[in-house]
Amino acid sequence: MISGRVKCLLVLIFSFVLMQFSISALAQQKDDSIYDADHEGKPHSSGEKKKFNASEVIFGHVLNAHEFHFLDYKGDDGIVHPVTIPLPVILYSSQRGFTSFMSSKFEHGHAAYNGYALHDGKIVAIDEDGTVDESIKVYDLSLTRNVVQMMLALILLTWIMLRVAKKYQRGLGVTSAPKGSQGLIEPIITFVRDEVAKPNLGHKYEKYLPYLLTVFFFILINNIFGLIPGTANVTGNIAFTVVLGVVSFVVILFSSNKHYWQHIFNPPGVPLGVKFILVPVEFLSVFIKPFALIIRLFANMVAGHIIIICLISLIFIFGELNVFAGWGASPLAIGFTVFIYLIEVLVAFLQAFIFTMLTAVFIGQAIEGGHDEHHKENAAPDRPVIG
Repeated sequence: MISGRVKCLLVLIFSFVLMQFSISALAQQKDDSIYDADHEGKPHSSGEKKKFNASEVIFGHVLNAHEFHFLDYKGDDGIVHPVTIPLPVILYSSQRGFTSFMSSKFEHGHAAYNGYALHDGKIVAIDEDGTVDESIKVYDLSLTRNVVQMMLALILLTWIMLRVAKKYQRGLGVTSAPKGSQGLIEPIITFVRDEVAKPNLGHKYEKYLPYLLTVFFFILINNIFGLIPGTANVTGNIAFTVVLGVVSFVVILFSSNKHYWQHIFNPPGVPLGVKFILVPVEFLSVFIKPFALIIRLFANMVAGHIIIICLISLIFIFGELNVFAGWGASPLAIGFTVFIYLIEVLVAFLQAFIFTMLTAVFIGQAIEGGHDEHHKENAAPDRPVIG
């Protein structure tokens, strides 16, 4: 019974996702009155039907933006109207100083405002005649959808953890079974502690457990947010994963000891001739480890979103060739999209776990002591002499 309800819920969620992508793509394909901005940022009407551009839809979803875009609808005037949530635009240039306004002033790239225009998702300074002024360097400090979504994820994470902590402070879940959000969060925390922190960090796991839990839940929440139509694919942004990788890199470096660096610059038991080859490789591995964290999370999260949109785009690509071809491709495209979407839900949890696990492994390698120290830690304590 419960399994059937879960399946119905997943079908409902996916149907909503599919509807959003379909409406957006269909509007771009069939509308005769859509006008684009030319190279000077001036709108011009198009006399021909605008063909479906799969790359525009794909990159429009994956890349960052100054608004949350949910869908487009065609009004009584025959013009497609996007449904969006505009975000604050904050700009600075040495010639013009600070400027702030809402992104809706750009009218989705069709208009200029206060000497600025939106070109291919990038804000540039323009002259009075509408041409781009290359002499003005614009520093974009805006609250883009990636920034706003990260803030929302941070607020949600803080709220959940404080809510659970207050319940434990009141005694709930201490002498009785966890209730509500405790029952959801506690198994995950226990799993990260017992399967990630303890095996890799040993007796020092408590020192690094707060960081590992923060990384795990922060990535997980952003991964799940990215599956909601209209939201940003934050973990599919290389800047986001670079920051996480750099933070882990700093933690690894500050956790390292002399034994760790000795094995890199003077590997024991290795012939001198081999050390000239091994030492550069080991030194590069110090930087390759965080780089692997960065690329793995970025590539996996962005690839899933691209595959889903590509499969949906097949319907409209075949539809431009022939109406019957479009309808014929629909069942196959929808079937594969459902499959990939469900896999993406699993990947959201899996990538958060992998990033946290590898971070714990790399920290564990940095704090690992020498052989003598290792034996001392694992040796049984001295028994008192009874005489």
